[in-house]
Amino acid sequence: MQKIYSRPLSLKDTSTHYCPGCGHGIAHRLVCEVIDELGIRERVIAIAPVGCAVIAYDYWDFDVSEAAHGRAMAVATGIKRMRPENIVFTYQGDGDLAAIGTAETIHTANRGENITVIFINNAVYGMTGGQMAPTTLLGQKTATTPGGRTPELYGYPLKISEMLAVLPGVKYIERVSLHSPPEVLKAKRAITQAFKNQMDGVGFSLVEIIAACPTYWGMSPQKAQQWIPEGMLKEFPLGRIK
Repeated sequence: MQKIYSRPLSLKDTSTHYCPGCGHGIAHRLVCEVIDELGIRERVIAIAPVGCAVIAYDYWDFDVSEAAHGRAMAVATGIKRMRPENIVFTYQGDGDLAAIGTAETIHTANRGENITVIFINNAVYGMTGGQMAPTTLLGQKTATTPGGRTPELYGYPLKISEMLAVLPGVKYIERVSLHSPPEVLKAKRAITQAFKNQMDGVGFSLVEIIAACPTYWGMSPQKAQQWIPEGMLKEFPLGRIK
């Protein structure tokens, strides 16, 4: 018998503002499924970023706090320390977490704060017009690199997960993708592990999710999904990093 999937209790019944083919919608649902399955909905406090997911609270039916651009982990640290009984997580894009929020990211991880981080990597600034992000690939064209990213002018793509993995305060990092159903299931397992780690008091956990941005990649939704293994995963290989 075919299983019929219902909407998670933690996911509001509302229309999305995300572009066709965007990975945020899938990631939002996975987070909600995990929260429901772990039975922690009444304990969860999410920190929304500045970026495409700035209004994540419109889709999540649990407590959500907003943070200034890049400061989500600082806000999460304060909430978790004041309310250690709550399950606190940040949901951040590559511009928020790996650019303006680099300092907050590194020091939160280095302190080993017992929080969960969901890191969406689509290699571009989505909300502000498709500019180059720290994770933009070499040769990738963006609004600010119309000829393609070059290392001489812009440096190399920042592998934030590998950088954080060397810190003793970091307990778990895994990179997953959303470009196919099997990979979506692996992403859900990683998100589950990251939340369980916090519930068990293990320490800092981060799941990096490779997601498509068809609009600013200049591709159809179908082509954008194909480009993830063809392009993104060559620079950002999947798997458990720590």
